[in-house]
Formats: sequence, C-alpha cells, structure tokens
Amino acid sequence: MKIAVIGVKGLPPKQGGIEHYCAEVYPRVVAQGHSVDLFARSSYTDCRWFENYDFGGVRVISLPTFDFRGIDAFISSAFGAIACSANQYDIIHFHALGPSLFTWLPRLTLKQAKIVVTCQGLDWQRAKWGNFSSRLILAGEKAAVRFAHGLIVVSKDLQSYFLQTYGRQTVYIPNAAAHYPESDPNFSYGTSLNLMQGRYMLFLGRLVPEKRPDLLIEAFCKLKPPGWKLVLAGGISDTKSYVSQLLNSIANNREIVFAGELRGERLAEIVRGAGLFVLPSDVEGLPLAMLEAMREGISVMGSDIPPHQQLLSEGRGILFQAGNLDSCISCLDWAVNHPQELATMASNAQRYVELNYSWEHITAENLKLYRTLLNSSAIIKTPEPHSMRMAELSKLQPTSNTIVVQKTVISERATVSEK
Repeated sequence: MKIAVIGVKGLPPKQGGIEHYCAEVYPRVVAQGHSVDLFARSSYTDCRWFENYDFGGVRVISLPTFDFRGIDAFISSAFGAIACSANQYDIIHFHALGPSLFTWLPRLTLKQAKIVVTCQGLDWQRAKWGNFSSRLILAGEKAAVRFAHGLIVVSKDLQSYFLQTYGRQTVYIPNAAAHYPESDPNFSYGTSLNLMQGRYMLFLGRLVPEKRPDLLIEAFCKLKPPGWKLVLAGGISDTKSYVSQLLNSIANNREIVFAGELRGERLAEIVRGAGLFVLPSDVEGLPLAMLEAMREGISVMGSDIPPHQQLLSEGRGILFQAGNLDSCISCLDWAVNHPQELATMASNAQRYVELNYSWEHITAENLKLYRTLLNSSAIIKTPEPHSMRMAELSKLQPTSNTIVVQKTVISERATVSEK
C-alpha cells in the first residue's frame, strides 16, 4: 500500500501525543512492506519547503507553514491535501480534527483512495483555542464524519460521542505507551534539580490551560506535603502568556520545580523517579503520558474525565473530581500518606497496560482497517449530523457513577477508584 499521512507536525517527535503516535506506528507499517509519506510542517522540521528526509523508513516531506497562532496546522494540512491529490495514494490518513477540514479534497479528486481520520481528542474543546480556531476545528470534525471512509478513535468515550452526536460508527484503536530508554541509575539529573527519588509529584505534558497544571500548583501549595516537591515538565504550545503566569506563580516556591521540556534519558529518569504522576486535565483523548507512567510502574492520579476513568478504574489509580480544588487536595493528601496502597495500584496499572496496549497491536489494527477499506467494493455512506436532545447531551458529561475521592469520604478502604 502507498500511504500518505497529514496533520502531523513532523518527525522525530519533539512534543505532542500525535507525533509520538506516528513515530511508533508508521516505521512499523514500513517494516511490513508498505510505503509512507508523512507531510510535515517546515516550522517543526527546520527544513526548507518541500525538502524530504527519512525517519525509520518514513519519507517526511516538509510543507510551507506560516507563523500564525492556531492557523499553521490548517495551512500545512491544506498543502498536504493538495499534494496528495496530485499523487496516486491508496490510503490518505488525517490525524486530528483540525486537519480533517480538508478531507473533502482528496475524497473528490482521488476516487480510488480511501480517506482515514484518527481522532485523538475533541480539540475544539481545548481552552487554548480562540473562538475562530475552535469553529474551524469543529468544522473539521463534521468534515471527518462526512468524508472519511474510516474514522478511528482512541478511547471508548470518543466512540460513544461520535455515535450519539452523528450516528457515525467508528473504529476503536487505543494509544500505547512509549518505550523509554535506559536512564541513569544514580539519578544524577534529578539530584541536580534537588529532587529525591519517590518524593516528588510529576506533571508531564504540554503546558496548556485544559491540562490544568494551574489547579495542581494551587492544590500542592495549599496542601504543602512535608518532604515532597512538585515537578512540572512540558513544552509550550501557543500558550506563552499562560506559561508566563504559571512561572510567576511559582517563582518564589522552592518546592516547585519547572524542568521544561524533557526528552530521552532525562525524561525517563524523571518519570521513573516520581512518587506520584498527576494529570488534572479537563480534556484528553487517551493520554500517552499517563500510559507511559503506568507502564513504568509509577503511581498515577488523574481527574475523573472518561478517558482517565477508562485507564485508572478497578484499582489502577486515584481519580479526583475534575476542576475541583478541594477534591484534588484531598486525593493528594491521601496519596502521600498511603504508599503501600499506591504501590498496589501501580502494580495493577502496569500489568493492565502491558496486557492491553501495544504498538504492534495498534499497527496491525490500522493495517487491518486499510485493507478492509481497499477491499470494499461498496460505496461507504456517512450519515449527516443530526440533532441531539438534552437528555442525550447529558450522556456525554460525567455521570453520577463517576468515581471521586472526596475529603469527607477518604478512609482506609477508599483508596481505589471503584467500578
């Protein structure tokens, strides 16, 4: 098969779950005898326009982009869709909803090609986007529903969303955890940051409003757990003013460490040394950083949004009420005082990830979908969006069976998010 990939910043991955996903999947696809062209952004690759280079057998093609906040993804995706339309690809795979705005172009110009979209999350909900960008991303969602032959989602919550909102069937293929390299057993980098192994909480991810590092900072500052520090590790994504506010809020707090964007051995060392990984997000698809922490056997706490419930339920981690400061403080307090229970959760989580999330399986499922679409002689019809009643909308929100650990109910047995 000849496959084109659109909507990715570039490879090798520097930040972003989509880039790490593609770095794992597409070299494996090439290893099975297929060709992959990945259309990237010149602003990310630092290459001249239309230059190409090899990454694990994948041909990465650098497309023109312009330094306009929130618009560069649309521009590069438009160029990618145009470039695809001039070539004979079997599969054209769009990643994320914004770039999917241009799925109509190859659908109309390339009758033999099959269009696939992977939705890693409902990006129009993310707080960093303004009203105009959010509307464009939502338009991309509707275009994906209308024009994609195959629509992949990474969580069961997203699968329910597309079925309830559009009546659209999707294919559930989850993410998996990256394999970290060997790290320094002496914990030298962590020591240089004045950290002690097992005695710091770690936030790992892009520093954007919807991931709520601000909530975690406030909870940590109010709790002041003795002997513990908080580490913030992550890059900036169109959020310079937000990050500036975060840095100002922690400037005089020696117990909070801003480590910046970490990669390779340093990233592995800081994750493996953490006593608790915390992801307080309001919006996620299926977070790779959380999966990676679980795979490494690190105790995990997260907000009770559906993707986190999928990963942390049944005794695999702690859930607190999303956006609720008191609930976050209560859960942090419980965590630092119950190390044995946390260790049991971490062991359960590690075993669960190893059994259920593998890049080999994900690659096989993508190729299975490609072959199914190419071998289908029937015209694939996609439904028009339809209205939802308010009762149906309520299904998309956390329900009464969402598990939270509140300050008033914490007890020796309330350590686990129950079914």
